[in-house]
Amino acid sequence: MEAAKLRVVIVEDSAIIRARLAETLAEIPNVEIVGHANTEYDALALLRGSAWDAAVLDLQLKQGTGLGVLKTLGEGTRPAHAKIIVFTNYAFPQYRNRSMLLGADYFFDKAREFHRVREVVANLATVAGH
Repeated sequence: MEAAKLRVVIVEDSAIIRARLAETLAEIPNVEIVGHANTEYDALALLRGSAWDAAVLDLQLKQGTGLGVLKTLGEGTRPAHAKIIVFTNYAFPQYRNRSMLLGADYFFDKAREFHRVREVVANLATVAGH
C-alpha cells in the first residue's frame, strides 16, 4: 500500500517562483502539489474546496493579500492539522508578527530562506507519516 502523500497548495502571484516552488517541492518523496492560486479569492476557493495538509502562502498577491487569506482561514475554514508557511519578500517584523497572530506556522524570507520551505515540507511529510 502506498503511503498517503502530503498535499501542498501554493499561493504565489509570481509564475516563476510558483513554478520553482512546485518543482522543488514535488521532488520530495510523498509530497503532492494539489493546486495553486495567485489571488486571495482563488486561494480561498481552492483551500476551502480541496483537501490539503500544507500551504505555501505569499503575502503579496495579484488581488488581495496573504494576510486576508490567513484571516479568513483563522475564522474556521482551515483544517486543524494543516500547516501554513508564509513565504514573502516582505519579511519585516510587523508582517511576521501579524502573520503569526493570524495563524501562520512558519514565516520565511524569499530572498534568503527558499531552502527552509523545502526543509519544512520534507519534515512535515516525514513527521506526519506521509
